Amino acid sequence: MFVDHATIQIQSGAGGNGMVAWRREKYVPFGGPAGGHGGLGGSVYLKASLDLSTLLDFRYQALYKAEDGEKGGIKNCQGKMGKDLIILVPCGTIVFDADTNAAIADLTNPGDEVMVATGGRGGRGNSSFSSSRRQSPQYAEPGEPGIERSIRLELKLIAEVGIIGLPNAGKSTLISVISAAKPKIANYPFTTLVPNLGVVRKPNGDGLVVADIPGLVEGASDGIGLGHEFLRHVERTRLLLHLVDATEIDENLEPLGMQQFDLINAELQKYSPRLAKKPQIVILSKQDAADPETIETLLTELKNRGIAEIFVISAATRQGIEPLMHRVLEQLESLPEDTAVVEIVPDPKATDNDDSGFFINRRSKAFYVECGKIDRLFSVTDFRNREAAQRLLNILRAMGIYKALDKAGVREGHTVHMGGMEFDYFSELEERNSSDTTASSRVARSFLAPRAKEETIPAFELDDSEANDDWDRDDLDSAPKENNEELLSL
Repeated sequence: MFVDHATIQIQSGAGGNGMVAWRREKYVPFGGPAGGHGGLGGSVYLKASLDLSTLLDFRYQALYKAEDGEKGGIKNCQGKMGKDLIILVPCGTIVFDADTNAAIADLTNPGDEVMVATGGRGGRGNSSFSSSRRQSPQYAEPGEPGIERSIRLELKLIAEVGIIGLPNAGKSTLISVISAAKPKIANYPFTTLVPNLGVVRKPNGDGLVVADIPGLVEGASDGIGLGHEFLRHVERTRLLLHLVDATEIDENLEPLGMQQFDLINAELQKYSPRLAKKPQIVILSKQDAADPETIETLLTELKNRGIAEIFVISAATRQGIEPLMHRVLEQLESLPEDTAVVEIVPDPKATDNDDSGFFINRRSKAFYVECGKIDRLFSVTDFRNREAAQRLLNILRAMGIYKALDKAGVREGHTVHMGGMEFDYFSELEERNSSDTTASSRVARSFLAPRAKEETIPAFELDDSEANDDWDRDDLDSAPKENNEELLSL
């Protein structure tokens, strides 16, 4: 079964969480923090391979996920890195972002590779937060999340010569004669339902790849017949062989060849003006069965169109095949290599592990904060430890959560849900330092108190030194990345 397009879901591995641990060894009374960093998550790559010729495998597997990094260990041991995932695709595959429809890679040659999702960075262990002022940090960082996205794969066969024409024009017979390809051949239209590739041997022993494209009909651009389904496979070609059936006549015994010729060119123009401009060699087929007068009429009309070189062949009897192939090889020598069939654009999504953007939904007196970064922070925060809890609340303030809640209409006593926990919102006025004469003497101070399921989990607020910090600067808002490297590089 020939499949030339597929859409898949990919997900890179998440980074492992940092570890909170302590060095406890005999004769080392002041061991200090020794929590290791989390391992890097695995990335996802697409790689072109000659072992595949179709995208059929992607019809049976839609999700591809790289390994997650492992969490950090004790004694400053870093967690194991997740294994990268390499997905093999056929040569000639173009990779699109399924959401924006932008082409992000064209994997033409064997071994061509592109990274479509980078793994998440591992979180830092508590040993990274040790300093002269903070000698025993009780917290660690969570690992970055993996990237989850949809990509669309489109296969465009790699051939130097494409054979085009109406159904039953003799395309399959021609490719079976000039190459070792064995397509289905019969005396009725649409015998060929998928593209066929054949390799023609050059005099020097090299191979020339020729593609036989299923026949076009009038109205293919509107989906009639097979539509334009397979025209993508001649976009990479440098030369087109345009077959015109010399045996076709109307009820008045007038040849239909010119109408067929114009019809195919019109459909090429509708599909891609770039494809319609490719050089063509016009061929009148079925010489053995055609009336000589009909052939002469077609030759005259084509020459009146300015087409000086026209070949008359019979693939069944091999008449005219040798001079035709000689001309094909000769013309290919003078034609330049074709440029890329699509414009490749940068792919920032492949390296965007940031999940610090947040949304606030209000339901009556309850406010729900949705944010991937907050969920990760909550997963590694021990709320029984005051230092770890205060650090988390500082990060929330730096991210602009407090300001956003205030804009959303939160008031004292309202409930805030985030990270799987419930908080009560409080606000009070306090006196500023008397030496501060540049601002109002009273300032509002807000804090969140977690609703503890157990009495052992206390409520936390910012102390005086932290309340006077600059977390409420105007430039700290809901932007994904901020200036405070320690707090916001998670």
